[in-house]
Amino acid sequence: MAKVKFMKNNNDIVHSGKYLKLVIRDGWEYIERVNCSGIVIIVAKTPDDKILLVEQFRPPVGKNTIGFPAGLAGDARGKRGESLAAAARRELLEETGYSARRMAPFFEGPVSAGMCGDMVTIFHAQGLKKVACGGGVGDHEKIRVHEVPVATADAWLKAQGRKGILVGPNVFAGLYFLRHWA
Repeated sequence: MAKVKFMKNNNDIVHSGKYLKLVIRDGWEYIERVNCSGIVIIVAKTPDDKILLVEQFRPPVGKNTIGFPAGLAGDARGKRGESLAAAARRELLEETGYSARRMAPFFEGPVSAGMCGDMVTIFHAQGLKKVACGGGVGDHEKIRVHEVPVATADAWLKAQGRKGILVGPNVFAGLYFLRHWA
């Protein structure tokens, strides 16, 4: 059940739910995650030069979205204290069915500095091997995996946008990292 606290000073929890809480600090309203130690995004390229992208319906925007495999660290029972690299490995496997020999951080930065304090770490998954089906865990994750040739990724993403599928901005950041930093 959600807890509501009336504002008494400049640093209060206004509402707390199962996964998020609304906080006011010095007049600024923002959200904080509950039971999460970090966010990971995984940029993964197969040995045959295809990037792994995932598509799923997202209720806040009411549409299917395309992004890199991603998820939360330390959010599941038995996962408290999970490292970001371990979370990245787990999410890559759950969502795409691929394992990675190496998980190297590309970049860390704020998700939306005006709305939350979440920091995301973008990992480069290397040495990929298909070991499972992927598609997510549980009934709530209905993930479709796309293996898109890097050479035609820009055109493919534009085509998805024309179909009304939203493409997450992190996809373009990940492509940049692959093309210029990898």
